[in-house]
Amino acid sequence: MALTTSSNNQALLDAQLELWSNTFSYIKSMALKSALDLRIADAINTNGGGATLVHIASTVKLHPSKIPCLRRLMRVLASTGVFSVVKDPPSGGGELVYALTPLSRLLVGSQNLVPITAMILHPSFVAPFLGLGTWLQQELPDPCIFKNTHGQTLWEQADRDETFDALINDGMVSDSHFIMGIAIKECPGAFQGIRSLVDVGGGLGAAAQAISKAFPDVKCSVLDLDHVVAKAPSDTDVQYVAGDMFESVPPADAMFFKWVLHDWGHEDCVKILKNCRKAIPPREEGGKVIIIDIVVGEESPNLKQTETQVLFDLYILLVNGIERDEQEWKNIFFEAGFSDYKISPVLGARSVIEVYP
Repeated sequence: MALTTSSNNQALLDAQLELWSNTFSYIKSMALKSALDLRIADAINTNGGGATLVHIASTVKLHPSKIPCLRRLMRVLASTGVFSVVKDPPSGGGELVYALTPLSRLLVGSQNLVPITAMILHPSFVAPFLGLGTWLQQELPDPCIFKNTHGQTLWEQADRDETFDALINDGMVSDSHFIMGIAIKECPGAFQGIRSLVDVGGGLGAAAQAISKAFPDVKCSVLDLDHVVAKAPSDTDVQYVAGDMFESVPPADAMFFKWVLHDWGHEDCVKILKNCRKAIPPREEGGKVIIIDIVVGEESPNLKQTETQVLFDLYILLVNGIERDEQEWKNIFFEAGFSDYKISPVLGARSVIEVYP
């Protein structure tokens, strides 16, 4: 009887631990945000890849009285894998030295992921989820949770607030710099055999520029709205075209979408892809649509990858978007007039999808 009671108590304590772990997950996010705000990874990197609390505090200009608080922050960041801890360093003194991990190496260097991470953790993006439960009780159609919180959609705020618009553009550029090199190496066949490509909704064109550099024989263009194209860089071979993908897209062998279609519902995606279908040649002449996006549940034994996919699916409610499984993608493709597709799950939580007329 005593063993049974002890077992029951342990199960309750394990459940409480799991509950607390989920409850305090936001602290992990805010600890990471503070590391970005303070540029702690840069401080460690510029100190030769390892730094003590005193070195970090000095570099990020923390008041000495806050060093004990910094120690507590670094303990969280180390326990969650953002940084690592080296005890008893060769230099002596017995102080702990904090070093970069594969995760935090993504936060330093010229092509780091700080902008996209800072965007996701920005208060404007975090605040709507504080009211998610209340929003779910409202009847559709209703404003997306972003508008429900801020009184305007994400796109409206970006159009009216240059700082917020820059936050989004910088985030998308940093993601493109990171993912396109991997996509081109892991799935080069997606871009071979075409003469021209339009990056639809491509923003400032970082993805198109990467494709153009890797495949100089491919004529690359970016289609986006007037106010986006107006900010496009001039020192590139990529052409920029102002337009609306819901109205039409310029003709090319291939249409390219990176993290665009997940912003839109089924009917909108069908409309966009129908416009693409009209603008590309037949399959035997190289016509295709190339999509970089999430395919939820695409065969993976990686539980972290699956968790990330479903978290992204909830996250994209910010714009009333959706992350789709294969059947949902297939329904859109076939309704838009395409006949076949191929999914290459080579980008972690995302895949390269080739869609053929």
